[in-house]
Amino acid sequence: MGTRTPILIEARANARWSLDFVHDQFAQGRRFGILNIVDDVTRECLAAIPDTSISGRRVARELSVIVGSRGKPDMIVSGHGTEFTSNAILGWAEQHGIAWHYIAPGKPMQNGYIESFNGRMRDELLNESLFLDLNQARDIIRAWVADYNTSRPHSSLGYRTPAAYADQLTATVHRAPLPDGSARWPVAHAAPKGVSKVEALIAAG
Repeated sequence: MGTRTPILIEARANARWSLDFVHDQFAQGRRFGILNIVDDVTRECLAAIPDTSISGRRVARELSVIVGSRGKPDMIVSGHGTEFTSNAILGWAEQHGIAWHYIAPGKPMQNGYIESFNGRMRDELLNESLFLDLNQARDIIRAWVADYNTSRPHSSLGYRTPAAYADQLTATVHRAPLPDGSARWPVAHAAPKGVSKVEALIAAG
C-alpha cells in the first residue's frame, strides 16, 4: 500500500461542511429524520432540519439558504445516501462550484465531525425527549441547536463555543491548519461513477 497524505484544511469558517441524517420517532411511532449540517472547523451546527421525508432537492434548497446567508463552503462531505447522490445534489454542487466528497461505505468515522455532533444530539436531546409532532420537534431541536452553538464550550476549540470560535476566526482571518481533533483527517472518496469533477480525498495512515 502506498503512502497516504493527510488532509489539511484551513482553520476558517466554510472550509468544509459535513452532512448526515439522524433518525427518531414521534410518540405515536411514526419515524422522522433530521438533516444535520456542520461546519467542520468551527463545529457550528449550520442547520438541523427535521421532517418525515427529505429529498435531494430539499437538501439542495436548504443548502442554498445557508449559502445565501453565510457564503459557500470549499467542500462538502457526506455519505452515499440517495439524498446526497441524487442528480439534484450533483447539479447543485456543480452549479455552485463546490467539491462534494463521499466517505467510503461503512466508514462513518471518515465523517467524524458530524458523527460526533450526531452522537451528542442523540445523547442529550433525542434520547431525552418525547416528540408529539413535527412542529414540536422543530421548536425543541431549534432551541437545542442555538444552545449548542452559543452556550457549549468545546475543548477542541480552546474551551470556546462554536459561535465564539467562528467570530474569532473571522476577526483574525486565521489561516493555520486545523488543530488535531477526534476526527483528525476525515476520509472521503470520489463521487459516484460519472461525476468527473469530484476528486478523491486521501486518508492518513
